[in-house]
Amino acid sequence: MAKVAAAEAAGRQAASFVLGCVAALTVVLLLQRRPEELGRPGPGQFLGWRRSGWNGTSSPAPATSKVIVAAGGEADHQANVTNRTTTAAADLRRPAGADRQEQQAKAKDKEEEEEEAEFRGLAEVVARAATADDRTVIITCVNQAWAAAGSLLDLFLESFRAGDGIAHLLDHVLIVAMDPTAMARCRAVHPHCYLFTMPGVDFTSEKFFLSPEYLELVWSKLKLQRHVLQLGYNFLFTDVDILWFRNPFKHIMVYADMAISSDVFFGDPDNINNFPNTGFFHVKPNNRTIAMTRAWHEARARYPGKNEQPVFNAIKKDLVDKLRLRVQYLDPAFMGGFCSHGKDLGKICTMHANCCVGLGAKLRDLRSVLDDWKNYTRMPHWAKPAAKWTVPGACIH
Repeated sequence: MAKVAAAEAAGRQAASFVLGCVAALTVVLLLQRRPEELGRPGPGQFLGWRRSGWNGTSSPAPATSKVIVAAGGEADHQANVTNRTTTAAADLRRPAGADRQEQQAKAKDKEEEEEEAEFRGLAEVVARAATADDRTVIITCVNQAWAAAGSLLDLFLESFRAGDGIAHLLDHVLIVAMDPTAMARCRAVHPHCYLFTMPGVDFTSEKFFLSPEYLELVWSKLKLQRHVLQLGYNFLFTDVDILWFRNPFKHIMVYADMAISSDVFFGDPDNINNFPNTGFFHVKPNNRTIAMTRAWHEARARYPGKNEQPVFNAIKKDLVDKLRLRVQYLDPAFMGGFCSHGKDLGKICTMHANCCVGLGAKLRDLRSVLDDWKNYTRMPHWAKPAAKWTVPGACIH
């Protein structure tokens, strides 16, 4: 019996050894199968996922795997589905309002390109006229009627030469001519001239207040002023019907983004309720002022038939609140006009022929004011405090 038990045990060990060898050989043969056969996608593969050949569970396909199909056209279908899915996922990742922001950016770029074409050559002229130390330019606009001999431009230039030590400021005055005849006249009397015309609009003759041509003229000036700011220059805009006697820059505060003359002044330069006059104002170039001129120009559509001054007065509080614009209103005792002016010739810097309709009336009263100034400068020191303006005139009172 012992011999039989030993033989059975030896048989079982031999059988186990044979079975182990067969299992090992099976594993070796499986591992030697070609990789492409093991990696061949099964019929369930779709959109980068495949079924395992072992247990039917899904696992992500490698990023570099390719879609392999037998039926013609199925690859195109899968590619289209993949592209649509990718696009949809990208759209979900886009922030809200991205399309509108892109449209606004494209519109802004287009506008800037159009302005570059519209104001071609302006940068070079402004650079020649501006002060070297603080990049400031004085700007005025004329048409044929205002630039003619003996008209407003001649009085304007004469006032600088007759003024108190301000003749040198003429080196920094840029005259914007609104028609070719005005440009020719400007070149005959002044070194810094720029021709700015608008297709289909005739600016040559005198423009009556609030006429369609007048409105186009005053609103077009605002676009030019914004472009000067975008070039990085300070500007002081002055209507050509303003006489200069003293340096007004001494009265412009450092803190102010914009300093503007006043038709009605309540004594406080920071009082937002002062009534502005847009015929004389100084602006610094920064994000607030560029946004201000853009908003100001866009507001024209909300106030049809209005010129730029009442529109600015209507939106000034919004500009201050939303843009944090810092506005200084200039005292009429220094920057005066026919609407409101100081009586002391010892203080006056500029005099504006506002509240005066008609070129003839402006010329008569401005000539009288300039003569009064010249008489004042010839007076002995002790007599000057008694000097007065000659009133009433056609407009001044």
